Amino acid sequence: MSDHDAFVTWTVQPDADFPRGRYSRAHRITFDGGAEILASAAPSVVGRWADPAGIDPEEMLVAALSSCHMLTFLDKARRAGFFIDRYADAARGRMGEVAPGRKGLVEVVLRPDISWVGAAPDPAALEALHEASHAECFIANSVRCEVRIEAPSPQGAG
Repeated sequence: MSDHDAFVTWTVQPDADFPRGRYSRAHRITFDGGAEILASAAPSVVGRWADPAGIDPEEMLVAALSSCHMLTFLDKARRAGFFIDRYADAARGRMGEVAPGRKGLVEVVLRPDISWVGAAPDPAALEALHEASHAECFIANSVRCEVRIEAPSPQGAG
């Protein structure tokens, strides 16, 4: 298999009151290829101590599920002889109680909107492509919450 590295860095700010929980949750994540992002806890979790410009861990997980599904789907569609020129997904994760007193993502809904060049798969073939992609998605295979795909039927050639 392979390793995938992320380097997470947080530093207390001079005006913080760490013992009382009054500190910024903003931090940096650098990935093994050099990309760096601003991250933070979600404002819904820590209020004003979050940086709303930062990507929160829940958003990163939803994005990872969407990205993994898309990459797997693109390859499966290509191998099946279909040509895609655009794939967009308005993915959404929903938090809830996973056990008494414990919160987590309870559902992620992927909503891929795909533009096809030439013939598009019929609804049954599209569903089969999504099912196979979901079954092979590394990230989907790594989470416990439900991941649903709500893909519209193809509208024909794009």
